[in-house]
Order: sequence, then C-alpha cells, then structure tokens
Amino acid sequence: MAFTPLHDRVLVRRVESDEKTKGGLIIPDSAKEKPAEGEVVAVGAGAKDDDGDRIAMDVKAGDKILFGKWSGTEITIDGEELLIMKESDILGIIA
Repeated sequence: MAFTPLHDRVLVRRVESDEKTKGGLIIPDSAKEKPAEGEVVAVGAGAKDDDGDRIAMDVKAGDKILFGKWSGTEITIDGEELLIMKESDILGIIA
C-alpha cells in the first residue's frame, strides 16, 4: 500500500538501538526504551501559510532524524510498524 502524509506530517521508521551496552551487557527487550531515532519514509507537501503559499519541508525521505520520546502516532502499514508525526516534533537531522 502506498501512503503519503498530508500537509506537514512525516512518516518515520524507527531505527532499532544496540542490544548491548558499551560495557557488553545485553539489554532485555522488557528493559529497552523505544528509540527516538528514525528514518524518514515519506513527507507531506508542507503546511500552508496565511496567504495560502506552501511552506517547504526541512526533511526529505531517507533523512536520519531524532524525535521526542513520546512523539507521533504508531500506525501499521503492510505489517510494518511506523510513526506518523508533525515536522515540528522532529528535533533534528543526523548528518
């Protein structure tokens, strides 16, 4: 199924974190926090300003991003769990 977010929304795939600490300890699934790092899968066309002009999006598909811990809404598309969030929920792009 093809999915395109509307306006200033972004579709994000979470990037799983390492299962070991720097010291070599293995972290069980029950103790892991959901990662706040992801990859942009799709972006909307952008919001409109008061004059009706589109505001360009700062992120594009393929960008690695950081977002807030509780950001976005979880959705499932073709059996894959993804997040949909507003562009303003994104904290930054990882270079």
